[in-house]
Amino acid sequence: MENCLFCKIIKGEIPCDKVYEDEEILAFHDINPAAPIHILVIPKKHITSLAHIEKEDENIIGKIYGVINKIAEEQGFKQDGYRVIVNCGKNGGQEVMHLHFHILAGKRLGEKIV
Repeated sequence: MENCLFCKIIKGEIPCDKVYEDEEILAFHDINPAAPIHILVIPKKHITSLAHIEKEDENIIGKIYGVINKIAEEQGFKQDGYRVIVNCGKNGGQEVMHLHFHILAGKRLGEKIV
């Protein structure tokens, strides 16, 4: 997707503060953090949102959760805990239409979001 912000980051057209990268996944610090630690984890394949996951995407979604756990361990916040958020679509609060997972950590987060 040529106008997708995250696709441009994946291609290296826009710089990011990278935390993790492999052939299928990229993770980087959010430029507008909502917590002391705010990392975005994205598939390199453009998937618009959770609502657009197809059967062949299921393995990458599972792998993303494994990468999130690895990042939590390597960044030192796994023990204290963290929150993972995925917004889906406009009414779900999704601002960039490329599937992404927010990892929030580094402080005690609110008791409930719902």
